[in-house]
Amino acid sequence: MGWFLIDWINTNLKHEHIMVKSLEQDLYDGLVLHHLLGKPLNVGPMDSLGPKKLGSFNLEVEKIALTERKQRLKLAIILKTVSSCLQLEDSELKWSVDAIFKKDLISTLHLLVAIAGHFQPELPIPSNVHVDVIITECTSDGVKTENAVEQITKSRETPEDPSKAEVFDELLKRAPEKLDAIKEVLLKFVNKHVGKLGLNVKDADSQFADGVILLLLIGQLEGYFLNLGDFFLNPGSISEMVHNVKLAIDLLVDGGLLNTPVDPEGQSLYEKDYFALARWGWVMS
Repeated sequence: MGWFLIDWINTNLKHEHIMVKSLEQDLYDGLVLHHLLGKPLNVGPMDSLGPKKLGSFNLEVEKIALTERKQRLKLAIILKTVSSCLQLEDSELKWSVDAIFKKDLISTLHLLVAIAGHFQPELPIPSNVHVDVIITECTSDGVKTENAVEQITKSRETPEDPSKAEVFDELLKRAPEKLDAIKEVLLKFVNKHVGKLGLNVKDADSQFADGVILLLLIGQLEGYFLNLGDFFLNPGSISEMVHNVKLAIDLLVDGGLLNTPVDPEGQSLYEKDYFALARWGWVMS
């Protein structure tokens, strides 16, 4: 888990030439967290081409805190901003300024998992990570020890809700005769949106094959205009059709309309697969 988070941090801060080697040693003073979450200063015209900060917060802290008091103050401001952003009460926090500043690994892991999960929910954070902890206590009778287990990430043992694609497959499995009726409903859905562009889809099998209608539909659903230079409005070859379809898949994934792998290469569209076309429409609706 530690190496996963180290790699995640270093990937995000690569453009700033920052290299984290130890979570406890490198994060306790708030400097790395500042670079990870703070809004960049003196942004130049080329900086917009690089990776964006996770939070881009306006953190009223010194860029470099040299004394222990200033480091602790800087860390406190950053952690307060994080807990406010995550909408967590003090009783819900699994970390504290003292714990992080004292280089407590478990508190640092909890903090980073919370930050990563909030700002990059698509990140494949390892599930069911736990740490065996030995708690020691000095008593009048000597040192007392107790074993415990600290859960860092949640378990994914419980099945997730079925995807739209899975629901569609199960529906057609139980009632294959409904395919034509489903396509008719989906055709109305498509025309409702592309009709605003003066278009009318009559034959989904052929009109979806080149990816053009699909791209225009995505633009209508997401509320943006696609640059005509990014796709082929009148594709004249299979490779141009494939380009359009793959672009549509990327846009669906980026926009959150497609979170399950429905024919990632889009082959079913330009091959005019009757069943697959209906399945694509179902996922988008």
